[in-house]
Parts: sequence; structure tokens; C-alpha cells
Amino acid sequence: MRIAKVLGTVVSTQKDLSLQGTKFLLVQRVDHEGQLLPEYDVAADCVGAGVDEWVLVSQGSAARQLPEYSQRPLDALVIAIIDTVSVASGRLYSK
Repeated sequence: MRIAKVLGTVVSTQKDLSLQGTKFLLVQRVDHEGQLLPEYDVAADCVGAGVDEWVLVSQGSAARQLPEYSQRPLDALVIAIIDTVSVASGRLYSK
């Protein structure tokens, strides 16, 4: 899993039938110091995340482990909205 910040939504009216009704988010990865990395992903959202929230993103075959997503061509799935992130030096993020 990776930590990422939601930057916005991705809208596509033409897509594979198995993706109908799926919400897509543009997310930017976050490093261990809470800094945004220059790496972006488009991830399906199964938890209702919003812009500026920090989320956990599952990638690869792990993104298809939930039964309702197992037959969809997904490589990234937002699986949790983060409340807090703390490390030895202190709190990196708090919702």
C-alpha cells in the first residue's frame, strides 16, 4: 500500500462496461516525511474519498482482492481514508 493525497477526480464517459459506476481519483504519492512526490496515479475509489484527503492506495493484484472489484481491469484502488499518520519525529498528517 501507498499513502497518497487526492488531487481531484478523473471523469471518463467511455470506458469498459465493468467500470461503469466506478469513481476515479487523481492521487499524488506522499513520502515518509509527508512531502508530495512527483508521482501520480489514477485510482478507483471504493470509500468515498474527497479532494485534499490522504488515502491508502492498494496497487496491482491487491487492488482486485475485494469481490466487487475482482473482475475489473484495475491497477490501483483507494481502500481507506487516513485519519492520522504519526512517525517517531511526530505527526505528519491529521485530518
